[in-house]
Amino acid sequence: MGEGAARAAGPLAGVRVLELGSMYAAPTCGRMLRDFGADVIKVEDPISGDYARQWTPMKNGQSFGFARLNSGKRSVAIDLRSDSGRDLVRRLAAQCDVVIENFRPGRMDAWGLGYAVLAADNPRIVVTSVSGFGQTGPYRGKPGFGTVAETGSGFAYINGWPETPPTSPPFGFADSIAGISAAMGTAIALYRRERTSEGDHVDVALYEPLMFIVGDMIMNYTGTGFVQGRVGNGTGSASPRGVYQTADGKWLSIAASNQVIARRLFAAMGQPDLIENPRYATNEVRMQHNDELQALVKEWVGKRSRDQALKILDEFEVVCSQVNDAGDIVEDPHFQERTLIELTGSAALGRVLVPGPVVHFEGYQVERYEGVPSVGQQSREVLAGLLDLTEDELVALDAAGTVRLGSADTVAAWADDQGWPPSTVTTEPVV
Repeated sequence: MGEGAARAAGPLAGVRVLELGSMYAAPTCGRMLRDFGADVIKVEDPISGDYARQWTPMKNGQSFGFARLNSGKRSVAIDLRSDSGRDLVRRLAAQCDVVIENFRPGRMDAWGLGYAVLAADNPRIVVTSVSGFGQTGPYRGKPGFGTVAETGSGFAYINGWPETPPTSPPFGFADSIAGISAAMGTAIALYRRERTSEGDHVDVALYEPLMFIVGDMIMNYTGTGFVQGRVGNGTGSASPRGVYQTADGKWLSIAASNQVIARRLFAAMGQPDLIENPRYATNEVRMQHNDELQALVKEWVGKRSRDQALKILDEFEVVCSQVNDAGDIVEDPHFQERTLIELTGSAALGRVLVPGPVVHFEGYQVERYEGVPSVGQQSREVLAGLLDLTEDELVALDAAGTVRLGSADTVAAWADDQGWPPSTVTTEPVV
């Protein structure tokens, strides 16, 4: 099934999304909706575009991160700092089902684009707002990126080893989780709309989904006064669990996080009687003697190659995995079949693989991602198609700097598709 057929059959086919987000979390939400068939129109600054276009790593000037989050979206370049630009966005929102934005709370209202205004134009609109600290509370006006969410949520404090500083991850962890949560919230609001015909305002704070994930430490503190610290690769709640080095210098993980798996692990190690030992008989006592138990597992793993250890652990149905680098992932047949999707249509990147949708449906499959838009590549297509702007109006908006139109090739292709005579379409590229 090709990309066009896949999108037509998607659960969100027919849903039109206006994405006013930049960087990470809001575009992740747009990516999730696009994965399942939504038409996502991405509004970018006419000069700089989404700042994520400048992220490294890059290849031939194209950011891998931007491509991952934005392939298949339609880019429209509109200056939101101008009255005429904001008027265009308001008119576009009236033609959409969803608006995603990640400005600081209050900015959309100041621009005349707040939920109340958009809902007055379109009562069925779903506006999804992603911000550092949410639309309410004392911190609502503070700026926030993922690093702040990872530290403020408590995650960084418990991540790492006792002797190391609190540690944030080297990737957009909080942003990604918030983006996925925003997509879930959007889908919930759309479902409610189908029953009530009413839109809604979805409010997602960057830190909250991550704080939910580490919520046990908050419950523990409120219930017992204990402040959880850093425990390395353990969870602090189940033993044995961790990452272990094998005899050939590679690494694997084991998660014996319940009684059944712990029993299987001891049997795999050739020491089934450990489960009868009063020091290791239950998780509670295993945690009390975690260091010595971890030493036993480390010694057993360290005497075997990774393949040998994993073979034994798999035979005993122990929860385990090799610790994969990017090369391991790409070569793994399971990930090849289920998870990795080819990204095509980018001359700069060539053929690359990207992790695909995070949810699978029996009757829907995406086989590839296609097309990384340049800034404003679909401006003409969207503004003429949805707002009925004439070519003269588009050229005037472009000359005023309110919008940025696509390149000559894009214009010609769009004109062909619309059946326009070439003489009616400007083919001068906008720099």
